[in-house]
Amino acid sequence: MTNPNKIFDLEMRTYLFAQDVRKFVRRVPKDVCNIEDVKQLVKSSGSVGANYIEANEALSRKDFYYRIKLCRKESKESAYWLKLLSLFDKNGLEVVRAKLVKESDELIKIFSSIVKSQKVT
Repeated sequence: MTNPNKIFDLEMRTYLFAQDVRKFVRRVPKDVCNIEDVKQLVKSSGSVGANYIEANEALSRKDFYYRIKLCRKESKESAYWLKLLSLFDKNGLEVVRAKLVKESDELIKIFSSIVKSQKVT
């Protein structure tokens, strides 16, 4: 992982998450299933931060709410794709995957908390 300390700047944290995923997938064994799952993982991990940037530039409260919900959705997808990858315990990749899954779970909790606090009708 890029930074073992917690990052409280959520834009930077989501960027580092996407960056760490990219470093991780470069080491993942290449097989038919992994190739397709990696594509999905790279997209969803990058979308977390991209949607957070868009949320910060939202034109309305509803737009902000919608974008934060997308951040949560993409965080959940990232965890899903991470768990599907077959690693064959190549060079300690299981440890890295566990850290990335934990980070995606923490991002889900953060975005869920934001969604609950907004209560858009």
